Formats: sequence, C-alpha cells, structure tokens
Amino acid sequence: MESNKEMATLGGGCFWCLEAVFEQMLGVEAVVSGYCGGQLENPSYAAVCGGRSGHAEVVQVAFDPASCTYREILEVFFAIHDPTTLNRQGNDVGSQYRSVIFHHSAAQQQVAAALIAELDQASLWDGRIVTELLPAPHFFVAESSHQHYFARNPEQGYCQVVVSPKLAKFRKKFASRLKVNR
Repeated sequence: MESNKEMATLGGGCFWCLEAVFEQMLGVEAVVSGYCGGQLENPSYAAVCGGRSGHAEVVQVAFDPASCTYREILEVFFAIHDPTTLNRQGNDVGSQYRSVIFHHSAAQQQVAAALIAELDQASLWDGRIVTELLPAPHFFVAESSHQHYFARNPEQGYCQVVVSPKLAKFRKKFASRLKVNR
C-alpha cells in the first residue's frame, strides 16, 4: 500500500549535510539533493557552487505525514543549521548556501511562517532568522555523485568535519525520530 507522501524542499548550507540527516529521520521515505531558486536551466554543481546560477543547494524530502509532520521536518531543519547567517553556513559562503524553505502549499507556508515567528520570539540564536520562505520553483536533481554522498563517503574530510557533527547533533537531540537500525 502506497503512503500519502508530502514533499519538503529545504536549503541550509551544503546539501550533503541535510541529506545525511533526513535520510535517517523516521517517516522520511526519500531524500534527493538538488538545486532550486535560480535562473539557469539545468544547472550544474560547478555553476551553482560558483554562484553563477542563483540556485541554492537543497534537498527534496519525501515524507509520510502519518509518521512525521511537516513541522517536525522543519524543527529538525532549524536545529541542524544556523538560520541567522545570510548566505552562509560555517565556511560555506555564497547565496547557494542560503537558508531557504521552498513551500509546496499554502498550508506548508503557514506552518513554516508560524514556526519561524515562534523560533524568533524564543531568541534561540544571537541574531534573527533570515530563512527565506518562497513558493517551490522547479527542482533540478543534482548529479549522481552528490546523491547519498555521506553514506558513500563517510571518511571524506568535509564529511568528517562538517557532516558528522550535524548528524551527531540530530541523533542526540531527536533520538526518538531516528529510523530503526541506523
């Protein structure tokens, strides 16, 4: 029996980080790394990373809302990146690393806007949230070498220094939301 899937499209730094986390989240059925929000048709990784396309590195997360809600997806998203830094995450600098939520419906837009307001009011970070909230444009799937990157390259330097700590943070903070056997 096929589930009633929803889609979330999120950008918060390098897509390898987001993909590694969401692949381990209960209720998530698939995660695809890609690009959204730019002007170039069929952008390449080189064009996106070079800042020439206007796209953000994003993940498209297919999830079962009976197992996890859109809000829960966003709660994890906000916990694993810094939504207060404009066009950067750590040493990754450029608009391709911006914090952005591309909503797929009015309901998703409302949930995201309410959560952003709630988190801003809670003053969890030193600065205000700069996460963009935009309608989902066309999603371009990233090259196959970027899919399941952390799972295939856990010993790679960037994975060890940047991805692993985010994954550890997710596992600790959201232990009840982990898929079994991970």
